[in-house]
Amino acid sequence: MKMELNEFIIYVLPLRKKLLELARRLTEDDDDAEDVVQEVLLKLWSRRVELEQCQSIEAFAMTTTRNACIDLMRTRHKPDAPLSDVSDADGQTPESLLEAKDEVRRVADIIASLPPLQQVIMRMKDIEGYETEEIAQLTGCNAEAIRSNLSRARKRVRDIYLNTLRRKEE
Repeated sequence: MKMELNEFIIYVLPLRKKLLELARRLTEDDDDAEDVVQEVLLKLWSRRVELEQCQSIEAFAMTTTRNACIDLMRTRHKPDAPLSDVSDADGQTPESLLEAKDEVRRVADIIASLPPLQQVIMRMKDIEGYETEEIAQLTGCNAEAIRSNLSRARKRVRDIYLNTLRRKEE
């Protein structure tokens, strides 16, 4: 049996503050800490079957956060090659990868600014791939309310994103 959204919200999301404090101590950077915690929460959601078998979800989450911070620090301490000499398997340069990461972070920040219900619905539908009916069952809303909230959330994300790009160009 896998942990449902409501259980995840009750048992895991309240740990976010503690995880963020740990990540800040280990990374010594607020942005990196935030990235690590978001990554950990996504990892915990994807491993929610295992969470139900844990004696302490908090201990598991803290260990996962610590390990993610260590992984981040390891990648930061690799010898630096000139950026112009480096590319990944797809031929993307580090500059283009950083730009893409910035875009993803920008969209994630915009989604985080949405009302809580719209955030949950958008993440479940667009990121986790849930069907509208499944979201309706998990959230207790009807399917039409889900579609309406999703439409408003997408429109708001698009509008804010486009305004951000316009301001950036100016």
